[in-house]
Order: sequence, then C-alpha cells, then structure tokens
Amino acid sequence: MPLIFLVGPRACGKTTIGRLLAQRLALPFIDTDHYLLEQAGRTVAEIVEAEGWPGFRKRESDALRAVTAIHPQGAVIATGGGMVLDEQNRIFMREQGHVFYLSAPVEALAARLSGNPLAEQRPSLTGADIRDEVRQVLHERLPLYHATAHHHLDASLPPRHITSLAMDFLNSLSAQDAEAVPCPEAKTGREVAPCSEAAPCRKAAPHRAAAVNVENEDAAAGSARQPARPGAAPDCE
Repeated sequence: MPLIFLVGPRACGKTTIGRLLAQRLALPFIDTDHYLLEQAGRTVAEIVEAEGWPGFRKRESDALRAVTAIHPQGAVIATGGGMVLDEQNRIFMREQGHVFYLSAPVEALAARLSGNPLAEQRPSLTGADIRDEVRQVLHERLPLYHATAHHHLDASLPPRHITSLAMDFLNSLSAQDAEAVPCPEAKTGREVAPCSEAAPCRKAAPHRAAAVNVENEDAAAGSARQPARPGAAPDCE
C-alpha cells in the first residue's frame, strides 16, 4: 500500500479523516504537525517567536520527509495547512504516493476554528479576524492545493462518508492494477500497449468515481455545496 497524503487548510478535517482512513486500511497514521511539535518540544507560537515562520516551515518540511522515511511500507499522513507552500514538498508528496485535497467553504472552516480552543496556540498569519484570515489564506493557497493533489474530497460531508469515498477510489486503483486490461486502440506493431493513467483507454469499462480528479476540476474557494457538520473536529495545524 503506498503512502497517502492529506492536504488542505486548517480545520478541514485532515486529522479526523486520516485516522479513520488509516483504521480502514490497517496503516499507521501520522500528523506532521504533531510530529513536529513533539520533536521540537515547543508550541507553534514558541517556534515562530524564536525562529520566525521560515524556521517553522523548514521544520515542517523536515517532518514530512522524516515521517515518510519511518514508514516505507505505507501510512496515512495528515499535513499542516502550509505544507504546500514549498514547491519541493508538493513534488515530494506527488511522487511518493496518493495526495487527497480536503476542501471546505470558508464559513465552515472559520466556524470550526472559532470553536477550537487550541487555535489560540497558532499565531495569526495575517493579523485579520479569523474569518477574513481564512478567506485570504485559502485564496492564496487554493492553487497550490490543486497543484499538489491527485484527487479532491468534499470535506463538508460526514467524516465516515468522506473516508468511504477515499476507500472506493483506492480500491478502484487496486482493481485496475490487478486487471491491467490492455487498450485495444493503442497498438505498437503486434503488441498491445496497456492503458496509461495519463491517457486512459476510451473503451475501458468505467468505474464509479469516488473522488473528483483535481486536475479536471474548476478551482474555486468555498465551492462545497453542503454545510459542514458542526461536530467535525478541526485540525490543530
């Protein structure tokens, strides 16, 4: 089983979904923020005060590579909201495994953060109130989330529903790999070339889509149609 990375803004539910997905897959679950803070022995605010945001981002990138190296046989890894800011992190995650982007509208993210007492431990990125900050940060990072992720999950759905969608998609990939159906149209001499993920066979049997391919999606902040469930646990990023 490959590595699975979850990306998205603070409070989109990466930790909650990550734990559920890891349980379903019988894989370890790691939160890069939690790993970072355990290794540093300090809070985010303390790290930022001593080293600035560049210092924290460096530690964030180091944590991503460390937890990946610890679990070469596979794991579900929830990343911090700013992990995608570094281009090398984006490339690394795409090359190492499957990347899911969990999206939710600004209103839902702001509501979750407002009700999260741990949110005070992370310094403000903009100095604005929480709703304006969420809107601004999401606007800036949305293209990066889309550029990083292979697939998109609607984080406004119930957590177990989201987990089932991710499982359906991963199972469909496993089934495709097992079948390895050759494409009847891509012939090279006497041999038939297999369908590729980049250019799927037009005659291949369709499977039920469990996640929306981010590369074909019209990116827009707050595009989720269903309201977030107030009981969903926000990420502490």
